Parts: sequence; C-alpha cells; structure tokens
Amino acid sequence: MLRIHFVRKFLPAPLFGRLLIISVLGGCAMTSLASEPLPAGSAPAEYAEVVTKIDQLMARYAGSGPGASLLIARAGEPAIRRSYGMADVEKAVPVTPATNFRLASVSKQFTAAAILLLVEDGRLALEDPVRKWLPELPAGNSGTTIRHLLTHGSGLIDYEDELPADLDRQVHDADVLEILAKQDSTYFPPGGDFQYSNSGYALLALIVERVSGQQYPAFLQHRIFEPLEMTGSLAFVQGGPQIKDRAYGYSLEAGAWVRTDQSSTSAVLGDGGIYSSIDDLAKWNAALDDDRLLSDQSRELAFTPATSTHDPSVDYGLGWYVGGDRVWHSGETIGFRNVILRYPQHGLAIVILSNRNDPEPMETALAIAALFLR
Repeated sequence: MLRIHFVRKFLPAPLFGRLLIISVLGGCAMTSLASEPLPAGSAPAEYAEVVTKIDQLMARYAGSGPGASLLIARAGEPAIRRSYGMADVEKAVPVTPATNFRLASVSKQFTAAAILLLVEDGRLALEDPVRKWLPELPAGNSGTTIRHLLTHGSGLIDYEDELPADLDRQVHDADVLEILAKQDSTYFPPGGDFQYSNSGYALLALIVERVSGQQYPAFLQHRIFEPLEMTGSLAFVQGGPQIKDRAYGYSLEAGAWVRTDQSSTSAVLGDGGIYSSIDDLAKWNAALDDDRLLSDQSRELAFTPATSTHDPSVDYGLGWYVGGDRVWHSGETIGFRNVILRYPQHGLAIVILSNRNDPEPMETALAIAALFLR
C-alpha cells in the first residue's frame, strides 16, 4: 500500500505557486491518486498533473522488479519523494525513501568534499604534489597535483584496464595505488587534457586517510554524515557496519532480472563505494546551498568549471559536471544507475537512485526537471 501524507508549504516555483510536500512512505508501484483526498485549499489540478507525469516518466521502475527512488527538492527542501519497485526482488522488499543504494560515481562529490574539508583545516593544499602524500607513485607523476586528481586532469592510467580478466577477488583503494606504482606512463601530462579517472578518486581516498589519520569510511562518517544527520549513509566495507535498508543491484539477462550486486571493483571506495538514500541526499543537497558543512569558498570551487571535457558545453569542477545553469553527476556500476541533477539558480534538484543496470536515468531526470522549469 502506498501511503501519502500532505503538508502545506509555500514553494517558490512558478509552475505551482502554493503546493504540497508529498512524502511517499513505502510503495512499490505506480499508483493512481484519484481516490486519495486532497487537503482543502490546495491546488489539486496542478498537483495531480505533475505527479501523474512524474509517475509516467518513472513507470519503467514500477512493479515487482528492481526499482528506484526519486527526490525532487525545491529551495533546499524535499518537495516530492517517490519510490518504485523492489529493493530486494527475491524477498519482495519494496523500495522506500530510506532505501540505501550504491551511489557509484555519485560518490565522487563526497570524496571531493572530504579533500576540501582537509584544505579548510589547513592540512593540505590543492596544489600539493600527489607524491607528497603517496610517494609510492613513480617519479613520472611528480607534476601531478591533488587538483589534477579532483578535476580528472591527471592523465593517470585507469586501474580497471590493468586488472586481469580472470581476477577472482575484489580490489581496494590500496590495490589501485599498487597498480599505479608500477605504471611508467600516463595518458597525457598532468593538466594537458581531460580523462575521466576512477584511479584519481581512489588515490584521493587514500590521501584523506594519510592526511587525517582515519580510515576513509570513518572520516566520512565523522566529518560529513554525522554532522548532516545522514544516518543511513556509509562507505561500505565488507566486515564493517552493515547497510541499513539496503537495495541490491540487478541486471536484465535473457529477459529476467538477475542479482549482480558486486563486481571486482565494488570495494574501491573513493570512486564509487558510498551507499545512501534520497532521504539522506535531501540533507546533502540542502548543505550544498549554505556553509553548514563546506565554506562558501569550498562550494564555489566545487561548482566552478576547472577542466574542459570533450563536450564543449560541459566542464568539470571538483566532483561535479558543470554546464549551463545546471551541475550534476551520474553513477554507474554493476546493478546500479544513479544521477543527481541540480539547478542552483532555480533552487531545484532531482535525484534518481536505481538498483538496475538499465535505463540510464539522466534523460528521465532532465524530463522531470523540465516540468518545474517551464
């Protein structure tokens, strides 16, 4: 049963005027709202129109297969929270707003934030040579800085390309360093081009550990998740704290959903090992608009174009793509596809987290955003 609670609130959206904040608790399928009473004095026609369109756009996630959670935030507040499908298909456990998904590369913004917090602490600088903290790297990396890692301008070899085809164990961030320590070349000189680099973000997690003296998961917990009360979020380590309300990943094979929750690279944390929910990401999104976690200067650095990508309309900041009036990051790993899309000038954010290998949710997020930006 889908339970919907209404709270009256003023939201600065030209599409709505006075609207409702909707909280969807539980529920696993697209549900008609026709039989649900609306509070007196609300705007039922506008509300029904937009939610119906959203459910149509998200319909592929509904039903008994793996699903998704959707957050729409306005002015830093969660305006719409919707959940579809199953977090655990075998046990028929439905997705809820508290379900924690593996974020994949959406994790990179947290790694970047961890580095920025250490910069604010005065414990490192963005222009520090990476070899200052990771001397195991070859001398050929002497010109590579922390800023190059953050902006994908390092030219480091992708560690995934160096893994043996018959690898029968998971690799970790420390293994990435060991792999790169044996490389005698890079794709290009540091700062010479853009090459999306999971290797760079694995090294950043190790730098966080060496500078702070804490394990990367503990640093995130102490400096980011606890201050923001993101109670379900964590960087997952086998044998460590378990993931609450966990979504398991699935892939469509021969017309059936097969659990494909982990791969050989799923234990690398800095580039994609964080689990979180739309409830927790609503708090993260709000913190990106003020100085409750990061200073104004740090947030400006994160969202300022730093490296030109191979798309002339898109640049990369520190853990974020930047283009036009929006900033975003997607995340793909075996069994999960996610996106966080923000329009800072409009006070709008869209988050879609899914535990399936298809579809890529960016187009859906853009279509949902268009409903609010008309």
